[in-house]
Amino acid sequence: MTNFSLFLLITSVCVVQPRFSADEASTFNSSTIRELLISSFEESLQFIENSSDHYRQRRSTSRAEPDAQGVSRAGEVFHAALQLLKDKAKQKYKRNFTASALLSEENVELLAELSLCPAATDPDLCEQSRHNKYRTPTGVCNNRRNPRWGAANTALVRWLPAEYEDGEGEPKGWNRERLHNGFQLPPPRSVSREIIRSTCKWREDDYSQLLVDWGQYIDHDITFTPQSVRRAAFWTDVDCHKTCKNVHPCFPIETEDSLCMPFRRSTPDCFVTSGSDFHRVLQRQQQNSITSYIDASLVYGHTLQLEGTFRDLSGLSGKLAINDRFKDPNGRSFLPFVAKTLSACHTDQQGERVECFSAGDSRVNEVLTLIALHTLWLREHNRIAEALRLINDHWSPEIIYQEARKIVGALHQIITIRDYVPKIIGLESFEHHIGPYRGYDPTVDASASNVFATAAFRFGHGTIPPILSRLNTSFQEHEQYPHLRIHKSFFSPWRIVKEGGIEPTLRGMIGTAAPTVRANSLLAEEVTEMLLVLDTHQNMDLASLNLQRGRDHGLPGYNKWRNFCGLTQIKTLDDLMEAVGDGRVAEKILNLYKHPDNIDVWLGGLVENFLPGSRTGPLFACLIGKQIKSIRDGDRFWWEADGVFTKQQKNELLKASLSRVICDNSDIQEIPPEPFRFGKYPSDYVDCSEIPSMSLEAWREEKSQDLQLCGLPRPIKNGDFIFSSQSGKLTALYSCYHGFKLEGAAEIVCEGNQWNNEAPRCTCE
Repeated sequence: MTNFSLFLLITSVCVVQPRFSADEASTFNSSTIRELLISSFEESLQFIENSSDHYRQRRSTSRAEPDAQGVSRAGEVFHAALQLLKDKAKQKYKRNFTASALLSEENVELLAELSLCPAATDPDLCEQSRHNKYRTPTGVCNNRRNPRWGAANTALVRWLPAEYEDGEGEPKGWNRERLHNGFQLPPPRSVSREIIRSTCKWREDDYSQLLVDWGQYIDHDITFTPQSVRRAAFWTDVDCHKTCKNVHPCFPIETEDSLCMPFRRSTPDCFVTSGSDFHRVLQRQQQNSITSYIDASLVYGHTLQLEGTFRDLSGLSGKLAINDRFKDPNGRSFLPFVAKTLSACHTDQQGERVECFSAGDSRVNEVLTLIALHTLWLREHNRIAEALRLINDHWSPEIIYQEARKIVGALHQIITIRDYVPKIIGLESFEHHIGPYRGYDPTVDASASNVFATAAFRFGHGTIPPILSRLNTSFQEHEQYPHLRIHKSFFSPWRIVKEGGIEPTLRGMIGTAAPTVRANSLLAEEVTEMLLVLDTHQNMDLASLNLQRGRDHGLPGYNKWRNFCGLTQIKTLDDLMEAVGDGRVAEKILNLYKHPDNIDVWLGGLVENFLPGSRTGPLFACLIGKQIKSIRDGDRFWWEADGVFTKQQKNELLKASLSRVICDNSDIQEIPPEPFRFGKYPSDYVDCSEIPSMSLEAWREEKSQDLQLCGLPRPIKNGDFIFSSQSGKLTALYSCYHGFKLEGAAEIVCEGNQWNNEAPRCTCE
């Protein structure tokens, strides 16, 4: 901490209006609060490892692209200081205090400033023309009035108030003897073992495994909640991997052998502005570190830095970077490797080492199916970019990149909302909760909600199969690369490189029926007993992690969410049996939870009877439908919104399908027309030549008269330009790649028969 910062803190802390009794107020004065706040802030800085260099840098109040690590550390410092302050007050006065009882709004704003919590983005910044044509990588300025809505590194929104044991941050189950509705909450591991774990999973005939895998893939385009930057407990320095005590940020999961599974709490948010909801600011809120929009950010990254990492900037082609060491057996490209050598991924012991793959989302290596889908979209971007370059030879590499990115984002939206969501929530729920598109609505906040990210969209965990199928060209088990137990596919990119490329895995996704989900057959043992997490040296339990995460985030219980969705409350065993459809499972749940209001929302939603033609019950159908509608309606760049694509381009986009993407970017030549539906080979398959293709001719752009007169603007090193004509004149808008700053005119205009200014330069920051 700098001397200047400490001086600022000591001299600027505002007088608190204490919320105490008359006797306490006589001793607990503003001077005491000041001392406690100062010491708490100083200690909280020390608790954040490797933070000194970061916190020496003063934040610009107009920063529009907050750094993910910086936002996480700021939240840790802010909330650590609040917890320390409450602990110090408790030690001094022998009773518990809330932060809102101790601090004024001015105190909180100052603490946020010193913690380097992100500042508000000035809406005026969003009026610049460069934010009108293409998305920003971070999602900032998608909504011009509220620039942070849907943006990366912002808080998950609350549709219902958080429920913490202390009202501010301690999750349900933190104080293990505390009663809820007269009863202790059951440990998540007990719920997993007695209700959720399934020794076998049956397959259904309606949908393919690809439906399951697309759900995981598109979830990674919408939400990512980072865990605490600290691996050790605050104030005690106890390693979260070794303690069984609840001490921030450690919230371990009790196991049946009196041991525990490690669990670190999600990173807290600390966005504070003048006029913020005081109570909400002091409550623990969790971050979404990626954009909430369906924008293919998992392909391109959600920051300027990540975007620059994945682009092939040296090729001047508008393409994405590819692997420079390996290609598949037919010469197709793989994803690039992470920069770090000897990465954490598993590798084959024979032959050349294969590192973790790198993509716009860091979870790409979790399972082979994710790697396969990421690889498809890398290839699809480069295929489109190459076609656009040939069609429009006057486009700069930046225009080619942005237009290809825009098309790929639109394809993600179409496949998700046209082909995927109706199968998940059912056509009737789709019409009720989502309905037809009526245009962009700037009053809609597209941000991902906490309950969607932490519970509702985790419904798919019940459809994870115990076996990952790998099939040959006849869609039978592959002779060289047989099926794998699912845990054998975790973090194993070497299997893609050395075991036939992505095709055996893709065929397995297409040609295998999806597992069923029933109240008595929820999660496979492969993920409740053998889940692999890279930084943990023991097998984990996905069901326990989900339940604990919901409590960590302060999610209200199942009944509160049923009420939110207009569903009847569960009051008796008969009510629960009707909702679940399995009397034995309903009895088990009430025997464990004792009271219907104690049931965790993820479990309650997971065991509900499916709606007709869906894979979810009424609660998750409501929550997923509400979220998808807000993401669609609140996205200024949604593919159907006015001015995003021409009518001709929209018509071509509607011809697109995931089947076509697979045909164009793999060696698979036969495929079902609807790949999310399970079909028998060969009767339900067609040749790829029968799958409609979109024509990129709809993106042909003839040279304007102005461009013919002025000629192409001069290219610049470490940057590029796009065209705009919003001012009525042809304008070249220049920008620099990450790590460089612009010197000179950012915009030059074609006037008469020449550009009115010299092209700028990009210099190192």
